[in-house]
Amino acid sequence: MGKNLLWVALLLIAGCKGVSQEQNKEIAETKEYPITKTDAEWRAELTDMEYYVLRKAATENAFTSDLLDNKEKGTYVCAACATPLFRSENKFDSGTGWPSFDREIENSVAYDVDYKIGYARTEEHCATCGGHLGHVFNDGPRNTTGKRHCINGVALDFIPDSE
Repeated sequence: MGKNLLWVALLLIAGCKGVSQEQNKEIAETKEYPITKTDAEWRAELTDMEYYVLRKAATENAFTSDLLDNKEKGTYVCAACATPLFRSENKFDSGTGWPSFDREIENSVAYDVDYKIGYARTEEHCATCGGHLGHVFNDGPRNTTGKRHCINGVALDFIPDSE
């Protein structure tokens, strides 16, 4: 009987959801961006996968992005609104399966706290349209910024310097 009570107590504690997570979610959802569109407008403009990642904060499968091995010089822009986000000289091979950068273009990215997997992570959004890009971690190249902007390739378009 004592073991059963212990299990019930552990399940109740594990099943509780903190209100701080809800508060942070509300802040992220109420943030205003210069480009705002209805859900129907975003659906009409984006591919299914772009919509899923950029508007629903999903994550593409690792090692599936056409941009992962791109070594051309140029600018990575938001796939939803074409805001310049990252430069090719700041891209590096993190081995994670997603395009990674050690820094963003200044004022192009907005940040929120994401608790979706049970602990706080820094989520990145396009500062112009609010599209979900990925997350930033403190395990990037030590000889530069120490940051790893782990970005969904489907959230990006690439514009070569030659254009």
